[in-house]
Amino acid sequence: MNLRFGKENTRRPNISGKTRGNRLPHIPLLLYKRNKMKTNRLLASMTHQSSGVDDGQSESSKKSQITQQSSYVSSGGGSASNRSGSESGSGSGSGIPAPQQVHVSPIVGKQEEANVLKARGLVAFILLLAVAGVATTANLLVKQQEQNDFENQFAGHATEILTVSRSAANQFFDAMDSFASSIGVQAATEHAYLNTSWPFYRIPQWSKQAQKLAHLTGVNDPFVGVAPIVHEDEREQWNNFAAEQNPIWYQESIENEGYTDMTAKQLVEMTIPFTYYYDNNSPKPVTRPGDVVPYFQSYPVGPPMGLPLMLTNIDALLSSQKTAEVFRITNTTRRPAIGFTRIRTEFDTEIPGSQIVQPIYDGADTEAEDRKMVAIILIQIPWLDYFKNVLAEGEDGLIVVLESACPKVREDGANPVVRNPTESERNMITYRVDGPNAVLLGEDDLHDPTYDSLGVSEIFVDLQVDHSKLPEGSCVPILTLHVYPSAELEDSFKTDNDITYTVVVVVIFAFTTLVFLLYDFSVGKRQRIVMDRIAKQDKIVSDVFPTAIRDRLYENQEKNKMGGDADLLDDGPFGLDETFAGRSNAPGSAPLADLFPSVTVVFADLVGFTAWSSAREPHQVFILLETLYGAFDKIAYRHGVFKVETVGDCYVAAAGLPEPTDDHAVVACRFARDCLKKMKDVTLKLEVSLGPDTSDLDLRTGIHR
Repeated sequence: MNLRFGKENTRRPNISGKTRGNRLPHIPLLLYKRNKMKTNRLLASMTHQSSGVDDGQSESSKKSQITQQSSYVSSGGGSASNRSGSESGSGSGSGIPAPQQVHVSPIVGKQEEANVLKARGLVAFILLLAVAGVATTANLLVKQQEQNDFENQFAGHATEILTVSRSAANQFFDAMDSFASSIGVQAATEHAYLNTSWPFYRIPQWSKQAQKLAHLTGVNDPFVGVAPIVHEDEREQWNNFAAEQNPIWYQESIENEGYTDMTAKQLVEMTIPFTYYYDNNSPKPVTRPGDVVPYFQSYPVGPPMGLPLMLTNIDALLSSQKTAEVFRITNTTRRPAIGFTRIRTEFDTEIPGSQIVQPIYDGADTEAEDRKMVAIILIQIPWLDYFKNVLAEGEDGLIVVLESACPKVREDGANPVVRNPTESERNMITYRVDGPNAVLLGEDDLHDPTYDSLGVSEIFVDLQVDHSKLPEGSCVPILTLHVYPSAELEDSFKTDNDITYTVVVVVIFAFTTLVFLLYDFSVGKRQRIVMDRIAKQDKIVSDVFPTAIRDRLYENQEKNKMGGDADLLDDGPFGLDETFAGRSNAPGSAPLADLFPSVTVVFADLVGFTAWSSAREPHQVFILLETLYGAFDKIAYRHGVFKVETVGDCYVAAAGLPEPTDDHAVVACRFARDCLKKMKDVTLKLEVSLGPDTSDLDLRTGIHR
């Protein structure tokens, strides 16, 4: 089909702006002239491409090739009709350069926005983890430091308790052995000069010597007594000897110990004049056969706490089954022996302690095989005093457990050897040490099992007894000290530093997070502005180019960016002015041009537009073109016709591209028909606002296949 054109209006616009009717500004007239010239060039080019009819070529060999050209598109947004009007009034020939802007593909923009959201979430998550991790680490480090300080402090206190108490115990047992040896030597010397012998021997200056030993025990006023071994045939002679010697050592002890409220006579009156034992709280004479071991001299002088009588002449073997068991062990092994017992206090109460039996031998050679045990020294020690005045004031909360290797002795005196004693059979005493003070907690293991792993243990007393020589069923204990911390001691090292450091860390990270959020808000605001601009630019591109062309332009742009061509960002609103013009700045890249062998081109020109526009204001011209071209764009969209461009009052479109169709000619005709109908409707509606001769305008269409 041949092109059909109306008569070219040869009237040239008055550059000075003077026409037959109205004055037009210079710029619209120049733009009109340039757009008209552009239309003529486009028509001439397309006529040349379809010159096969004029040159006599066959109809079947005719092909039309349209090269898609990209023109400069402003980022200003607006409808297609707005852009058409702007193009007619401010085209590339207007001489007014558009601002340089960088366009980013909306697809890429959305991807970038999604990536930013992911990165933002990742950073927030990392910050949250960092806050939790650092706060937890700081909390744990502070707690660990407190725990280390607690354990180190406890270890130091425990070592001090063990060292001091063990040293005092060793000193005491050495002093007791020396004391027994010195008494044996004194007795042997007097026997040589005075013909005296055991058991009829009174230790001279007893109170002074016992007082020195008592000071070396490490406890306050322990009970120290001497009990000679009296054979059955010596009992009567012993009773007479004791009655004769008691007033003498009573008086010496009263004077040495500084008592003013008692006399030797009073003590004699409280003394039973024969060897006895208690039967239902009543003193009874010892009538059993065999040896007796009566108490003779004792320190301190006077009746024991809670008793009305002196201990003098009471049989040690019958006074207590536990004492008898310890004596039996000493008599067999010829070594000191120790056993747990209960000791009366000045408050008429009983506390657990130990009764120690030290043998006295006849003569100075205590290591001789044939040495003879003639007496014993009995000492009762409340171990509580060993843990007093060890720590300084404020060093509180330590638990000391004194354990015997022998099980508990029953009241009947039986002391069975148990290889693996149960908890109830274990012989233990628990004390609490608070600085220089110590208190008894009970006769059991009462420490907190929570601190088992921190416990420090060490042997306290080991008398080096040959257990093979022990009588059957007997046991000489090895005393062991266990020191444990208490919850109070641990609490004294707990502070609020862990909370303080945690709060400081959280505050620091909260401030960092706030800065990040402010920065993120600022960046997000900037991104929203950019995305809004991208959306507007994308709408412009979508209106100017078909979807396929638009996507290809974006793809080329992304490829060029990935290729590192940074100069592409400086060439126009999309970074690709040359690409939109059908060329490419990227080295070696092909222009964006496709061959469409079968298309139909539609030209539409306004008849009478030149005369009509000469009598109108510029904005009225724009209103007419914007309204018409907007209506034509909708018709083109409905029929699937591709709008090529608008040049002045000329509208150029093509059917069959960019998506090829077989009925492109039919589509083009329907499009032209609908445009003719729409032309009449639009001009009639605009006649009221644009003048009475507006409806006289007509549309001249041409179709080329």
